[in-house]
Amino acid sequence: MAAAAGGLRRAIRRSPLWGGPSRRPLSSEPPPAQATAVRDAFLSFFRDRHGHRLVPSASVRPRGDPSLLFVNAGMNQFKPIFLGTVNPRSEMAGFRRVANSQKCVRAGGRHNDLEDVGRDLSHHTFFEMLGNWAFGGEYFKEEACSMAWELLTQVYGIPKDRLWVSYFGGDPKAGLDPDLESRDIWLNLGVHASHVLSFGPEENFWEMGDTGPCGPCTEIHYDLAGRVGAPQLVELWNLVFIQHNRETDGSLQPLPQRHVDTGMGLERLVAVLQGTPSTYDTDLFSPLLKAIHQGCGAPPYLGQVGAADKGRTDMAYRVVADHIRTLSVCIADVWKGYRERQGLVVVAGERKEGDGEVAALLRSPRSSAALPLPFQIASLVSEEEAAFLASLQRGRRIIDQTLRCLGPSELFPAEVAWSLSLSGNLGLPLDLVELMLEEKGVQLDSAGLARLAQEEAKRAAQLQRQGLQLNVHALGELQRRGVPPTDDSPKYNYSLRPSGGYEFNPCEAQVLQLYLEDGTAVASVGKGQHCGLLLDKTNFYAEQGGQASDRGYLVRVGQEDVLFPVARAQICGGFILHEAVAPEGLKVGDQVQLHVDEAWRLGCMEKHTATHLLNWALRQALGPGTEQRGSHLNPERLRFDVATQAPLTPEQLQAVEGTVQEAVGQDEAVYMEEVALAHTAHVPGLRSLDEVYPDPVRVVSVGVPVARALDPASQAALQTSVELCCGTHLLRTGAVGDLVIIGERQLTKGTVRLLAVTGEQAQQVSMPAGFRRLLDVDGGAAGAHMADAVRLGDAQQQNQGSYLCANGAIPAVGSCCDYLVP
Repeated sequence: MAAAAGGLRRAIRRSPLWGGPSRRPLSSEPPPAQATAVRDAFLSFFRDRHGHRLVPSASVRPRGDPSLLFVNAGMNQFKPIFLGTVNPRSEMAGFRRVANSQKCVRAGGRHNDLEDVGRDLSHHTFFEMLGNWAFGGEYFKEEACSMAWELLTQVYGIPKDRLWVSYFGGDPKAGLDPDLESRDIWLNLGVHASHVLSFGPEENFWEMGDTGPCGPCTEIHYDLAGRVGAPQLVELWNLVFIQHNRETDGSLQPLPQRHVDTGMGLERLVAVLQGTPSTYDTDLFSPLLKAIHQGCGAPPYLGQVGAADKGRTDMAYRVVADHIRTLSVCIADVWKGYRERQGLVVVAGERKEGDGEVAALLRSPRSSAALPLPFQIASLVSEEEAAFLASLQRGRRIIDQTLRCLGPSELFPAEVAWSLSLSGNLGLPLDLVELMLEEKGVQLDSAGLARLAQEEAKRAAQLQRQGLQLNVHALGELQRRGVPPTDDSPKYNYSLRPSGGYEFNPCEAQVLQLYLEDGTAVASVGKGQHCGLLLDKTNFYAEQGGQASDRGYLVRVGQEDVLFPVARAQICGGFILHEAVAPEGLKVGDQVQLHVDEAWRLGCMEKHTATHLLNWALRQALGPGTEQRGSHLNPERLRFDVATQAPLTPEQLQAVEGTVQEAVGQDEAVYMEEVALAHTAHVPGLRSLDEVYPDPVRVVSVGVPVARALDPASQAALQTSVELCCGTHLLRTGAVGDLVIIGERQLTKGTVRLLAVTGEQAQQVSMPAGFRRLLDVDGGAAGAHMADAVRLGDAQQQNQGSYLCANGAIPAVGSCCDYLVP
């Protein structure tokens, strides 16, 4: 038995899935209708039999998660629940048991299947993840396993003797016992003891990342062999029991709440139920393969792999079918430029194993016409392919030039490889760069590359470091004690004086909890300590939605001569934590009075209202399809990212500035009101980002009362700026003063970043005649260097920037200049 388990363990680790072109049916049961019926049966089962709420798939573009290239698992959209940071006023806060089919892309990052696509009969860059979740202990192991077994054996009719399960066998090093509870549940459900296998943490302990919620998992596998020879197991369903948290020191601590998180690949399940030899033979792919054959006139698809695949034609079929499917989903959700570019067919098509056939298939006019893709998607794919091929050729030239300077035994420089990559400026996947070097018999400096990656990760971590925060344990303790979320409605308590200035009202509050820098909750702090304060209410705006946090000070009631400086406020799970330095002692229960830095707050309000006007003006200049991709503002300046197919022309920028200045000159009223989120769902012209909004949600409307703006019959939202926004705003637009766009550059294909200033800063900006926009293809760092030099009047640095450009230096930052340079 031990030897058999060892063999199965190796089989599961390799996860070969369907390794050959055998056409023997995998199941003796009659296949169900189509993949749509399989998906519908899953969702109906959990909704109708077990009371789950069905939620729609999130976009494959991660929502507020810079750690991901794409949504790569069904649990991504529920991370705020696992981390305890979910907004208590949001719809998600009420989730208890839910189910869905989530669109997932694994093409880059920690989970990357791109390089395996086409080589075998199982891997895909895009797939659907069927999943069910139970949050906060709604149900746990026994219910999750029972539901899964019921669905697979009773609803789908998979023979019980072809199903195997694995469970967590413990980890003595981490002090974790075997998950005997899961083992016993499976045995009680009737799984034969020989089909219940115990594995270690590598196979059966799931973690979100290096830190965060995690727990043991139990997996359900399907035996492809079907009692003919040794078992050939393929994983169907992973049931994760989130009950621990991986701390920053590597230790594991129990979570205050337990959750169930499951995921089953639709493509694999459909292949099993339809009795096909691979996922590519299901009705999810067969129409695509047929269209490729009809459109290109290539030999028919035979499902061959490896040496049996003469000319690698079948591999090319699989790559094209997979990548077309992936690109269609990515573009339909949100076109994000080079991230989707990683999935282009040319990444594989220009390699030796593809001999360029993949790219040829995609470029075929007959193929483009035959494939069931909207014309816009086909056009974008063709455009991106051309751009990628140009980058690929340029990368080859740089590699050849570098190799001519190397000695016979020298390693290829990591810095050059890095500059060619997605992390540099050329946009080539690193694995493709390595493959190109491998073809030339050259070894890459892997140690140097790892060092650069580590430095990049460290820089990213420093940028994301946000000071004191409430971790999942602190949040769980507050929720256990029944502490209500912080009342931050006083942040909107300000008004216009008759003189035209703003009056910001102070706020009295009580100290509910104090935290040290390491996150430890304490009852008091002493003189000079850096601490976090949790209050029952606050008038501070906590950083969110692209608006910088308020800053200011607080005093103890009755002791107004001692100021406690507050550097920032952060929101986490509905609780707002104030970062402060205690000049004297402070304790839980103290009454305090909070005062915001009025100049700082007014600067943020000015920039935020200007951001809304800028968004509106861009839609006026570029058309209603123009979409915001993100923004950030503080009293110094605002940054605005907008989706557009080309850099903005000087005429368009002037038109945008003119539209904003016109609204500012009219000194229009800015209306703000909280309304039910459902009332905003179908308002024509209303702008919102792909974010989780609270319910009720705050609506900001310029020049038109909110009630009229939200009336579909009035069409008012099409004629002015109306947005969902929880930020703080001016009460009239005139205080913006002026707006000048001081920088514009293309971040990625389809996304342009604008930098702007307002008020006195805008009036001080001068634009000398003869200035032009520098879109320096090779010299991003040099261009930025020159731009800063011009703005500072530093001729020596200008010369250095010119030298960098002239000598073709590989840029270290950026892809073009942020500013106007001569």
